Amino acid sequence: MTISKHAKALNDLLETMATLRSPAGCPWDAQQTPLSLTPYILEEACELIDAIESGDDDQVLAELGDLLLQVVFLAQIYTEYGQFGFTEIAQSIHAKLLRRHPHVFGDRRGMVTTAEDLDRQWEQIKKGEIKGEQQPKTFSCLLPKQLPALQRAQKLVQKLTKAGLDIHLKQINSEARPEKRKEEIGLQEDAIGLALLRLIIAADNAGVDSESALRRVTSRIGKTPLPETNHSDKTR
Repeated sequence: MTISKHAKALNDLLETMATLRSPAGCPWDAQQTPLSLTPYILEEACELIDAIESGDDDQVLAELGDLLLQVVFLAQIYTEYGQFGFTEIAQSIHAKLLRRHPHVFGDRRGMVTTAEDLDRQWEQIKKGEIKGEQQPKTFSCLLPKQLPALQRAQKLVQKLTKAGLDIHLKQINSEARPEKRKEEIGLQEDAIGLALLRLIIAADNAGVDSESALRRVTSRIGKTPLPETNHSDKTR
């Protein structure tokens, strides 16, 4: 598809959204706010994940469109607020991609050759981005509140481990690990999945909501103060 076709398709979508929000448009669309749309954003993202995991390309196409609609919807609302529009959104993420990949687009081409180099570069870039912003004080500040509890907990463990503050995992993580074949990794994933399922069953039998329980514990552990060198470690 040529640039002109891309531009026309996107412009048609933006104009349709503007019409739906206009006085002559749809009353429901006109009543929506950024806050009222948040449940739909989460729902559409989850439906896209389901479609990807199902391997149904037609469904992936449809769900990508639904998720894009949420972006366009919000862009139109913020345009009406006089804050920013779709152009600024696209320019912002494009600038971020260029800024975060100097080894591809900038003056560090060919200078980043290992994962360790990439991590160091990432930390430096993030530190530069948050200058002037309010510094996060605890690990919880680095995690989106709307993440599912399991995902939030795993990200917290990763960040604590990276900072050297998770004393329960530090020793395990420092042990040498042999190469694992794909079959072994698959079996390990199954074992962990079953172990999690058993815990969920146990929670249900005890009348405990597993999502709430894990979120509560994660929130408590997440109050661990951030070391000065880790203030840039936001969720990627």
